[in-house]
Amino acid sequence: MRRVIRDTADGSKTIFVEALDEHYHSIHGALAESRHVFIQSGLDAIKSETIAILEIGFGTGLNAITTLERNETLNKNIDYTGVEAFPVSTSDFSQLKYSNLELRESVLPYLDKIHKTNWEVFQEITPRFQLKKVEKKFQDIHDIEAFDLIYFDAFAPTVQPELWTEAIFEKMYSALKLNGILVTYCAKGQVKRNMKAAGFTIERLPGPPGKREMTRATKPVSV
Repeated sequence: MRRVIRDTADGSKTIFVEALDEHYHSIHGALAESRHVFIQSGLDAIKSETIAILEIGFGTGLNAITTLERNETLNKNIDYTGVEAFPVSTSDFSQLKYSNLELRESVLPYLDKIHKTNWEVFQEITPRFQLKKVEKKFQDIHDIEAFDLIYFDAFAPTVQPELWTEAIFEKMYSALKLNGILVTYCAKGQVKRNMKAAGFTIERLPGPPGKREMTRATKPVSV
């Protein structure tokens, strides 16, 4: 699939996939979306000192970068697993110029390390942040109660509806620990109904720039 680098409204860049007519991130601001949906509404809601994160759609690594940035303040122990079926090339990553983003200066030395680290094994990025990138389809996830938090950042359901089905959310539900949460930019009615059918408790939260709402789903302690 041919990929084109495009600017977004907050000055950060994203990738446009011509075959799908879809962007990796919001055109209203890739960095703003990552911080709002996955950090403020996801990571900041987890109170434990050790956090296992599963990202559905590792993509450019932007959500991993903003997680690492936030953890410079939180100082938690984070094990981060990013699943991606079609990894971004080194050439595409270099064109994103993430080093130009308004990130904490202490994070900048780790940008290349996040992208270039080996796949399929956990590797230390910082003493409190371990990353494992896994190349496989979301349908092939079979983890059981392994994660505290899921960043669900797949392409939109209008583009790839097969990634937003009840069956997929049943896999996400199984992968979460009790009281674990899943956050996503998507707030479509059918998606929320699929989450509820899988067992999740749903919250509608204010969305990032350009979106009225987003969704946070919790795996309840008792059902």
